[in-house]
Amino acid sequence: MGNAVLRREDPDLLTGAARYVGDMDPPGTVHLTFVRSVMAHARIASVETEAAQSAPGVLGVWTAADVPIAPQHLFMMLPPELARLPLADKARYVGDPIAAVVAESRAAAVDAAELVEVVYDPLPASIDPFEALEPGAEVVIEAHGSNTAIEFVTTAESETMTGHDLVVTGRFVNHRMSGAPIEPSAVLAAPGDGGDGVTLWCTTQRPHEVRDQVAAALEAPPDQVRVIAPAVGGGFGPKAVVYPEFVMAAWLARRLGRPVKWVETRSENLINMTHGRDHVHDVELGLTAGGVFRWLRVKATANVGAYPGVGGIIPFFTMSMASGPYRIPAVHYEAVAVITNTTPVAAFRGAGRPEATITLERIVDMAAAKIGMDPAELRRRNLLDPGDFPLTTPTGATMDSGEYARALELALEKAGYAELREEQALRRTSGSRKLLGIGVCTYVEITAVGLFTEFGSVTVELDGTITARVGTASHGQGHATAFSQILGEVLGVPADQVKVIHSDTAEVPRGTGTVASRSLQIGGSAVFTSANEVLETAKRLAAGLLEADSADIVVAPGGLAVAGVPARTVTWAELAAAADTDDLPAGVEPGGLAAETDFTQSESTYPFGAHVSVVEIDADTGDTRALRHVAVDDCGRILNPLLVQGQVHGGVATGISQALYEETTFDSDGNPRNTNFADYAIPAASELPRFETAHTETPTPLNPLGAKGVGESGTIGSTPAVQAAVLDALAPLGIDHLDMPFTPQRVWRAIAAAENSAAT
Repeated sequence: MGNAVLRREDPDLLTGAARYVGDMDPPGTVHLTFVRSVMAHARIASVETEAAQSAPGVLGVWTAADVPIAPQHLFMMLPPELARLPLADKARYVGDPIAAVVAESRAAAVDAAELVEVVYDPLPASIDPFEALEPGAEVVIEAHGSNTAIEFVTTAESETMTGHDLVVTGRFVNHRMSGAPIEPSAVLAAPGDGGDGVTLWCTTQRPHEVRDQVAAALEAPPDQVRVIAPAVGGGFGPKAVVYPEFVMAAWLARRLGRPVKWVETRSENLINMTHGRDHVHDVELGLTAGGVFRWLRVKATANVGAYPGVGGIIPFFTMSMASGPYRIPAVHYEAVAVITNTTPVAAFRGAGRPEATITLERIVDMAAAKIGMDPAELRRRNLLDPGDFPLTTPTGATMDSGEYARALELALEKAGYAELREEQALRRTSGSRKLLGIGVCTYVEITAVGLFTEFGSVTVELDGTITARVGTASHGQGHATAFSQILGEVLGVPADQVKVIHSDTAEVPRGTGTVASRSLQIGGSAVFTSANEVLETAKRLAAGLLEADSADIVVAPGGLAVAGVPARTVTWAELAAAADTDDLPAGVEPGGLAAETDFTQSESTYPFGAHVSVVEIDADTGDTRALRHVAVDDCGRILNPLLVQGQVHGGVATGISQALYEETTFDSDGNPRNTNFADYAIPAASELPRFETAHTETPTPLNPLGAKGVGESGTIGSTPAVQAAVLDALAPLGIDHLDMPFTPQRVWRAIAAAENSAAT
């Protein structure tokens, strides 16, 4: 562990050997498509299906009235009346599935769907969350009686919010984004031989969660539903959701007795796959004239879309991270999750932590400008110290460990911060129209939030190979590589002797899946713990075979040996055979050389870091380019630097893209404006700078690996740094704030308005 090992998964992905759901077409497969609402809010007066039913190749058309599936509750803490039907009984957003069409071919299904006529009774659409909260606003889910899904409050007493010399205020929009994975949602559901069971291959980060929700919808025992996640082309949070299309495919497969396949189109994906972000934060920061933070007040308004799921809980994660890496004695936080007639919002790379960090870092920069202090220096004065940990923050986060100042200083050094400021001063003095901006971000985030348990097992097979089963699900993270490294560390076996099984509920009995940057710290610790149990059992077996004390047995190439006597090694195959007999030494249980565990971590871990962004803005066109990006991230003990590097690169790309490119928008009637990649902007690699990365290592005491998560760190640190850099470049023009994304049009308009104002 600790070595840079190339990913085992990549050859299959690069050569096309990996199998995605879209590649699968078992004999007899029929194709499913959906008739989706073209209105953001409307009662469904009628659905005429006769023409579609009689179209060539069509096996059937179903509406909500035809599907006897009870509403499935979406997420913990939310009221049950917010549960969602697999097919809509009322149109609540553009894209809401109203009818399902099954045909012998995908083309026939699509053609038949065009023949379904939906008669709508239009209702006023609530698009803006503030308007949706107004008295008299049309209620999206009538049974709930309100557009407030859930509220969160942590109160700071008024007497604690004192000691300040000035107060800085701001309203910050954290705009809506699409997950936009390279592979949209897809499912293939095949009925079992007996007609009762069903197997689903689907694009999911949480196979066991899909199994449980589909089983509940079908009113079937979980062991009658098998879920397999094959190769998955990106997850990023939206693929942790169990979509109603998955439930419909499973129900139809059992009803028709044939495999049913649905693959989302890109336009469907951009209007139907859950979105991310969409928060508005009203913020006040009280601080002294010397730059010491005294208190913080945040009021968050979160647009969670038409069907509140995990999106309704994301403001809670924002609350947890409201004070970030800083010493802020008092924090008052309140949030409301608002139901609107827009695509549902759920987790998206960071899930509440980017929202907290973007807000906090922006108000810190505004405070630095107000008191005339360098933004890096203001951060230095308020960062928590290593001796402060473990620490419970004013909003209830129990932080494990951190060396925040160390990460900041390394980022500033790597960026050449002082030299950058000198170059910026020269440009400003010369009146250059190429505006240089420098942004700094220090952040801390929370990983494994509330999801502290994971299954892992290790078995030594009779041929001497090792099989590990783990409840996490890989979709690009390199789990097979990482878990093989753990087994190599504990058992001394090379990677080609290790088989890692995941993402199949028939092969892995239970699991939470891959969300919240938890796989290595929780799943890896489960594999590590099981491997050590296997090693202890193997030592007892080897002691008997080698006529030695088990305390003297050590790992040797190919198996175990007596310390200092390498000439005689008992191979793993021999040890597995010895464990498969009735003549077992004391302390060895029958059942082969194997162990399993449900590893439980007591708390979340808190990765952290510092990013520096350098941007250049063409003042004549508004074109904004990221010139450099320096990322220093601390994820505890690093198991494989290459895997960490890959996660950071992907996260930084996402964060820069949020700041400069991506935004999902709707018009006033709730019609989506970005339904393809011509309208929804995502940068190519050529539009991003070369990322400059470094790492500090501050192990956590909460798991045996000392590891924290890193899958979302790059996203959380990068967006605020780019935001700060852009606004730093614009500051001499008198522009004190501008909301993201910083598109050329938005930046140019701000510059033009500022220059026109100055001229008059």
